[in-house]
Amino acid sequence: GFTKFFKKVLEKHFQQESNPMLQEIDERFRVLSEDTRFASRSSNPIDKRLDFAAYFLALIQTLEHRNHSYDEIKSICLEVTYDYVSPKNGLQKWLKRLPANLIGWKITKPLLRLLNRKVASKSHEAGFRAEIITDKAQTYNFGYGFDIFECGICKLFQKHNAVKYASILCEVDKVTSKLAGLELILNITNAYG
Repeated sequence: GFTKFFKKVLEKHFQQESNPMLQEIDERFRVLSEDTRFASRSSNPIDKRLDFAAYFLALIQTLEHRNHSYDEIKSICLEVTYDYVSPKNGLQKWLKRLPANLIGWKITKPLLRLLNRKVASKSHEAGFRAEIITDKAQTYNFGYGFDIFECGICKLFQKHNAVKYASILCEVDKVTSKLAGLELILNITNAYG
């Protein structure tokens, strides 16, 4: 799945060094994935992002171990993200924008209520807990938003002494939101405390 996007960016930036780096990332991911194993069975759909986040953390740990700066690490992480989430054709582009176009339709309200029940319950102590907001006054007149009360990614990064890098994943959310035709407005983040 998603590992090919990491490989592509590492080969571009590190050429011959990319294979040993990928092996190190995979080894680190095996350790980190012990903490995210629950995510595949979680009833909270946001938890499904934790394996991807664990692979990002493995990349970050590998780059940090090799003495790369915070800015270099952030740049590489965002490049992987953009390559991973960018639509590869017109159909994918349309599908990414479909949820944003459906907000406000009557049929979406029951679906949002169902989704809210799932994201509001914490399936695992290391996972997410959130609320879907549909009040236009709370969502800059858009009518749809998330309030993340507990961030599984921040918990993972904190457990592995990488808190200073957690905010990079907030930047990842900005990229994915923009490609979906949405705007991510962060008033307060768990990553910044």
